[in-house]
Formats: sequence, structure tokens, C-alpha cells
Amino acid sequence: MGQSKAEFLEQFGGDYGYPDAPRGIDDLRAAEFKRLEGMVYLDHAGATLYSEAQMTDVARDLMSNVYGNPHSQNDPSMATSDIVTSARHQVLKYFNASPKDYKCIFTSGATAALKLVGECFPWSRDSCYMYTMENHNSVLGIREYALSKGATASAVDVQEVIDPSKSHESDSMFKVSKHLNQRRGDDVLLHKYQNGSLAPISGNSLNLFAFPSECNFSGHKFNLSLVKFIKEGKFMDLPSQQQGQWMVLIDAAKGCTTEPPNLTLYSADFVVCSFYKIFGYPTGLGALIVKNEAASLLNKTYFSGGTVAASIADIDFVQKRKSIEQALEDGTISFLSISSLRHGFKIINMLTISAIARHTASLATYVRNKMLELKHSNGKNVCMIYGQTSKVNHLKMGPTITFNLKREDDTWFGYRETGCFCNPGACAKYVGLSHSDLVSNFEAGHVCWDGNDVINGKPTGAVRISFGYMSTYEDAEEFLKFLRSSFVSKPVGLNNEYMVNMDTLNLVDDWSQQALSVIRLKSITIYPVKSCQGFSVQSWPLTTGGLKYDREWLLQGLGGEILTQKKVPELSSICTLIDLELEKLFLESPKCKDKLQISLLDNLAHLSEEVDVYGQRYEVQSYGDKVNSWFSVAIGRPCTFMRCSSSKYRSCTINGGRDRLCRDTRSKLSFVNEGQLLLVSEESISDLNSRLSSSHGNGKQGVLVDAMRFRPNIVVSGSTPYNEDNWKRLRIGEAYFTSMGGCNRCQMINQYQSSGQVIKSKEPLATLASYRRKKGKILFGVLLNYEDGMEGEDDAVVERWIKVGQEVHTYLNDDLCTYIPGSFTCTRG
Repeated sequence: MGQSKAEFLEQFGGDYGYPDAPRGIDDLRAAEFKRLEGMVYLDHAGATLYSEAQMTDVARDLMSNVYGNPHSQNDPSMATSDIVTSARHQVLKYFNASPKDYKCIFTSGATAALKLVGECFPWSRDSCYMYTMENHNSVLGIREYALSKGATASAVDVQEVIDPSKSHESDSMFKVSKHLNQRRGDDVLLHKYQNGSLAPISGNSLNLFAFPSECNFSGHKFNLSLVKFIKEGKFMDLPSQQQGQWMVLIDAAKGCTTEPPNLTLYSADFVVCSFYKIFGYPTGLGALIVKNEAASLLNKTYFSGGTVAASIADIDFVQKRKSIEQALEDGTISFLSISSLRHGFKIINMLTISAIARHTASLATYVRNKMLELKHSNGKNVCMIYGQTSKVNHLKMGPTITFNLKREDDTWFGYRETGCFCNPGACAKYVGLSHSDLVSNFEAGHVCWDGNDVINGKPTGAVRISFGYMSTYEDAEEFLKFLRSSFVSKPVGLNNEYMVNMDTLNLVDDWSQQALSVIRLKSITIYPVKSCQGFSVQSWPLTTGGLKYDREWLLQGLGGEILTQKKVPELSSICTLIDLELEKLFLESPKCKDKLQISLLDNLAHLSEEVDVYGQRYEVQSYGDKVNSWFSVAIGRPCTFMRCSSSKYRSCTINGGRDRLCRDTRSKLSFVNEGQLLLVSEESISDLNSRLSSSHGNGKQGVLVDAMRFRPNIVVSGSTPYNEDNWKRLRIGEAYFTSMGGCNRCQMINQYQSSGQVIKSKEPLATLASYRRKKGKILFGVLLNYEDGMEGEDDAVVERWIKVGQEVHTYLNDDLCTYIPGSFTCTRG
């Protein structure tokens, strides 16, 4: 045991690892979660993981028993009904809710349960829907039902007021700060009233207050005494029409994983949950735990099979069932999923929910504290943690940490580099985004799940990690190690730590051609079909789009998506070859008996169309059924083979110390992501491999890579590691190229083939991230654009070739370079 773990156990040993359970955390992890070996999973707030024993029990149960539709009348159906009844009682027991007072309604998830409340709640123009700022989008969505019925909606901030004279938590007081009232315009309401879709003033309004038991953004746990405080209706000065009865809804989707609301102590009217959040399986199943009195007020309009006692097809007659469960559950419930709940609860009951809360809280507290201690080399903090307060009782916070990271110059790492999720109120509140910030971000193109993570110097979201009942100290340490190696700045070293701080690297003689050593072109590779294998050549012609025929074809899925190795690893098994003399493209796949030959001269104008490829519009030509069928067999899914016939010429701007305009603004892009060509150097590959070897000092063989792992078009040798980062222009033979900057790497470089199988690993991206990160990008290799605007006297474009063995002349000039036939001159801007 290391010293760090010993110190951790000294502080948290009483809470960590289930010391009183039949099995401790190490035995549990080894026996039930073998699939996590070599992996760190920290998204338990999104979905926790199922255990092996749980799934074994589920499979054995389904293979040993016959469960029929509970709406039928036979022995298998009766067996199902018994299982469902037992499951309802088990869910109520989990929330300490008496079956005399509460009912369990099964839904497709917490979101469906919330939707059910919103649809059926008796809204009127006197009603008010109030909710805390810290709420999931699914809770905010109820607002649409309230506003459409003329009710008022309002977000609030809730602050617990500590009264030293009161010793019981149930006596807690709260300060409720209300935001602006929301209400639909009078013209809209008048129209709805005239159409009969707006409830009249009742004089006895029902209001709804919603809050989460635990915020899924910050991990803040709400004091559940808030239920009593709200139901008493004395929490703020309200207009007289809003002084009716207040009902309370608790979103326990996150909180119930470690501390389910005790409904005997805190009698909320509605509580929602999803079971995959608690024990990983089944997905698509949740519950609404509803108080009997509250259920009687819900007005469900739609009826379906199982919810009615009688109905007549050709007249307006329907009699709904009296049972609360049957009235609110539509159609046949997911009875096979419900039958699996007992197997999930088994492991929770073995560990106990209180032990799970202490175990996960100990890990989260330890990591929070360590993150707050992280400093850059200049002494500035690395982590901004949201919702964290000093000296807080660790059991008062959920096992969730939400944060953003700062560079040493106080700019933000974008959250896409490190890991927002559906809690817009908490996100805006903690990150400090005003209404104008949110609107301007949207107008700038930012929507949920996109890559716009920093706009106008402010993060648009945050990163979240969360711990589950099977998380370990080793998971926590691996995460902290990741932060230290990838985001904490270190002193710059130029001997062995190439480009640790890429922004402060000083270049030598900016105005001279580099002549330290002879750099030569070592290999040329063409990739005709995007994401398929390439082929090596000794020489190859250049066109306005770069290397002739490079990435001129691609595959498109049935839904219009572009197929790449990231989603379709089978593409990496397709071999390609172009014969310039025969003017044919040859393709071969281990899954296809025959090779495919495609003429480069085929005229497919009649099959021309426009497609969008990563934001760029292309005119493409599609092939017929024979070609498409061959590729569909090769990758195991239907697809269409397309050829780029033209793309827009576009100018290119390189971001450096200042913008540098490429000399040739007519650069044509085929189906490449950014630059026309990718260059890597053998020396950089060698340095990376030395790091990969040294990072496995535990005796394990490191995974070494060759240049082809990065899918380069040209490989050079004779330079120093990463010297290509400094090149602004280069010449190979008579061909001139402009550097577009570093190539941003993704997880695709972690895939490789072995014995015909696609293998995925963490390397080399993990190692590159530790020393090749710049402004949120992990860079390796440089992108080039061919400067093709060199015309002869007859105005015809001169075709140039590059050849293996040619000398590569590099230039460090940072200004505009102008081509003059027979020379290459650079002028100061």
C-alpha cells in the first residue's frame, strides 16, 4: 500500500470500502466488475454500472420462469402480476413510503414520470409552478404545461437559514428568493379560453413546487425539511390568488442513488426516479411515487389498454379504472424489466444505502480537496469547483464534482477538452452566465452538446465527474493523475520535454532558411477513400486539391451521416490502390470474395448531388447498386459510395501571433477534415515511442506506434523531434507548401489492427495529452496546403510531382511568402 492510500484510509477508513459488509470494495470490484480493468469510469450521475451477479440473476430468472402479459388471465400472467406487486412494494420500501399512503407508478424513466405530473396536474390561471434554479431540464419542461393553462411560473433560489436555537433538522427555516414571474401573453390565453383549452378561475388553486433532492450539477443536497416548509405555504409573500394549496415534487433521480428521500419523515406529494441510476440495469424504467391524495387530483385525459374498465367505440363513453396504478400507467408495463428490479436491489441491500453514501462521499471529498490544492508552476489555481463550500460536512454533498480548469494565464480550458449537461439553471448560476450571456451564446451558434465550450472568454458549461458504489480509491487517484499530467503546467524544458509549454517556445532565426541538417522525404501515402487503408508510392502527382485522388471518395450512411473509423472500425480493413496507367481504383476487403475495380474516368454526372461534410458543402457523384452493395458487405451496414466532384475554393487563415494569409486563396479541399496533406517526422515518432516505453516502468511492454498510426501523407526524416511545429513554408522539389499548423488528434489514433481485429487502447493519445496539448488541442504532425497557383506562360496549371528521397527545404518566415518562377522569396509585412 502506498503512502497516499495510507493517508486516505487514515482519514476516511471508517467510511470507505464497506468495512461492515460481507464483501469489501476490493473483493466486490474484482468479482463483479472485471470489465472495468484498465478503465476509470466516473459518470455515475449519468448512469451507474450493473454488477455481474445482478445480470447473472436476471438471465437465470428469465430462463427459468415464464412471465406473461399481466393484462391477461392465465398462470404466467398471474405470476407476472405477483412480481409487479412485489416490485412496487420494494420501491416504496426503498423510499420508506407506506403502501397505505403512497402508490408506485411505473414509467419509462424519471423524465416520463415528470411529464406525467405536468400533463395531469390540475393547472388553472390561479396556479403557480415554482421550481429551484438547480433543476434538470425535465423538471423545467413541466413549465410548458403550466404556462399553456394560464398558470404563473417562477424560478427561485433557496437558502437554508441556520437557527442555533433549534436542534432538529425538521425545524429548519429557508430563505426563498424569487426570480421574475413567467406568464404567457393575454392574447394567447384569450385564444385558448375561447377554444375551451384554458381552465377557468377556480377560487381554490393548486400550486406545485419542484426541487431535486440532490443537484445533478453541483452535488448540493437539499434539506428535505423544505417539503414541510413549502406545504405550509408561508415561504414568501404571494398574491392572494396564489395562496392556495401547495404540493411538492422531488426529483430524486440523482439523490436516490445514495440517499433516497424518506417519505415517512418528508411527505412529498410526488417523487420520481430512474432505476439505472441506482444499480445500472434496467434502463428505460422509472417510477413516480405519488401520495394517494395527490393522485386523486391528477386528471389524465388519454386512456389506453389496461387503464379503462369499459369503453364503446362509436359513442362517447369510457369508464376508467379506479386503481391509481392502472389509471396512470398506459398500456402494458415493461414487466420483464420490472421483474429484474429485485436483482438490482439485492446488492444495494447487501451494502446498505447508508454505507454507499459514506463510501462515495469519502471519495468525492478526497478528490475535491486534492483538486483545490492543484497549482500551476506560477502558483495559480488549476481548478474552479462549483458548489463547494469550505469545511462542509462531506455527507451534505453528493458524490459529484463539477468544475472547470484554468490555464496558468487565467484563460479557461474548454470543457470539451476535459470531458454541460441538462441543468441550465445550475449551470448559469454557478458558472456565472447572465441572461444576455446565454442568449448571445445561442446566437453565436452554441447549442447543447456542441463544441462551443468557451465563448467571449467565458465557459459555456462545465465538466462533471461522479462516483458510484463500486468506485475505488484507485479510480480517484487515476483521475487526479490525469489532471496533474495533462492540465497542470510545468517549467519549460527544451532538452527532453519538447513543447511542454508550446506558447512560450522561442524560435531561432525567424528570417532564415533552416539549414541545420538535411531533411528528406521518407515516404508518400495516398488514402483514396476516407478512413480506409492507404497505399505507399515512390512518387505521386499534385493537383489543386493536394495529392491527386487523396480522400476523393467516402462512404455515407443511410441517414446521411459520414462514415469514418470512429464509428465504423471495419473501414480500416479495406485495402485501396490506384493504378495511374490503368486509370483504375482497386479495392479489397476480407469480407468480400471479389475485388472491386472502379474506373477513374467514370462519368457519374447524372447521379450528382450536394452533401454537407463537416460544415463544408461538396458536389458529389454517387455510384450504383453494384458498388454500394460491395461496400455494404465490406463494412456490414448499408451505405452509399460517393466521389467528390468539386468543392468550394476557400481562403485559409492560420492563427498564430497574428493572422497569416495563405498565398493561394484558391486551395481546394477534398474530403479531408482541414489541411490537404498531413506531415509527420520520424524523429517525433521516435520521441513519442521513447515516452511510451518509459511510461510503462511497471514491467509491462509499452504499445509502440509507427508513423502510419497517424495516417500521414508524407513522412520526413533528418530533423529534430517536433521541429515541424515551427515550419511556416516548405519546398519539396519544385512544389511549395504552406503549414496550416498542428493536427489535432482524437481517439482514432488509439485504434490499430492485430490479426484482423480492430484493437482499441488508451495510447498513444493519453501520452500525447501529457505534453502536446495547446489551447485545448492535442497536436501531433502538421497540416499542409499545396501552393498550386503556379501557372506557366500558357496559363495552364503545371503538374508537379513529389518523390521519395527528395530534400525538404523548410522556412521559419512568419510573413507572406510570394512565389516567383525559379525562386521563393519572403518579404517582411
